[in-house]
Amino acid sequence: MASVMDLEALLRPPAMEMPPYPPKAITLASGEEMIVRQASREEMPILLTAIYPLLLVERDYYDIVAARLYSELLAYKRYRVKDEYVLVGLIDGVLAGLVNGRLVDAKVGMSYHTLTIRRGLRVGSHLFAAKMEYHIEHCGQDEVLIVAESPIGFRRWMIEYPLDKKYEVQHELGGVPSWVLTRKTYFDAKPRLVSGRRPVPAEKLAAAVIRLPGEDAVRLQVTGEKGGKA
Repeated sequence: MASVMDLEALLRPPAMEMPPYPPKAITLASGEEMIVRQASREEMPILLTAIYPLLLVERDYYDIVAARLYSELLAYKRYRVKDEYVLVGLIDGVLAGLVNGRLVDAKVGMSYHTLTIRRGLRVGSHLFAAKMEYHIEHCGQDEVLIVAESPIGFRRWMIEYPLDKKYEVQHELGGVPSWVLTRKTYFDAKPRLVSGRRPVPAEKLAAAVIRLPGEDAVRLQVTGEKGGKA
C-alpha cells in the first residue's frame, strides 16, 4: 500500500523552473515608497489572513476577487496549482496589494488576480504592471492571458494597455473569453505604465516583512468608509 508521502508526491503537479522576481521600489503619488517583491509559499498564511475580511465586501466585486484569490493562494500553499507565483506591494512593510498568476508553459502566462488594499494610489495598476513585467521580461514569455471581473479592472487592463481579444481561448477563470497581452503590447505600454527602481537597498529589502493593516483598516481602505464613531 502506498504511503501518505507517496500519494502526496502524486498529487503535486510537476513544476517548471521559474526565475525569481527581482524586487523593486516604486514611488507612489503620495510620495510613499512601495516595495514590490515575490512572496514565498511560507508567507501564504498571512496573506490569507489579509484577504479574509474582504470575502463579504461587495463593492467593486471585492467579494468574488477575494474568494477566488483566497482559493488560489491556498492551492499554492498546498501545492495544488502548477507554476503559480505571488507578488506583494508593501508600504513601510504594510500590505498595500498583491497579484498572482501562473505559467501555462514556457511561452504563455495566465494572469489570475490583482487585489488592492490601499486604494487611491494606483497600487493595483503598479502591481499588475509588475506582474506583466515578470511574465514578459523575466520569464521570457510571448503572451499573457487576462480577464477582468470588474469595470475598474476592464478599464485598467483592457483599455489602458490596450489588450487584444483572444476569444478563441477560454480563460481558466471562466466568464468571458481571454484577452491577451503580447510582447509588442507590453513594450509599447512599458514607458507609460511600468515603473520602479532596482536594486532595492539591502536594508529596505530586509525591512519588507509583510505586516497587516488590521481587519478594520482593510475594510475602511477598500470601501472608502470613514473610521471613528458615528
